[in-house]
Amino acid sequence: MENKTFGRQGEDLAVEFLLNEGYEILERNWYFKHNEVDILAKDQNTLVVIEVKTRSGNSYGEPYIAVDFRKQRYLIFAAERYIFARNLDLEVRFDIISIIINHSGHITLEHVKEAFHPVARSR
Repeated sequence: MENKTFGRQGEDLAVEFLLNEGYEILERNWYFKHNEVDILAKDQNTLVVIEVKTRSGNSYGEPYIAVDFRKQRYLIFAAERYIFARNLDLEVRFDIISIIINHSGHITLEHVKEAFHPVARSR
């Protein structure tokens, strides 16, 4: 399966999971500059910025470990811009949804809430 199609399938599964958990989906595939935020959702009074990682196995570790510091910084920056652009007054949380779809079609989904936190920048 093509990577883009595989990733889209994972995002569809993540959205279905979030809706079943009572989240309100605000945006999918929201672009800021040249980067994309997979899902922006609302969980009560919290804006949840969600990165979805879909793999066919975990031989290289769990999918969520692919969200490195550089990606985290981008997601934090994008969340700031989204909040500003939409004039939102919400708490913010950064989650990762890891999905493994093995070759026989078995699906494992793990929702890592508060996967990382913004770090204050030093001058």
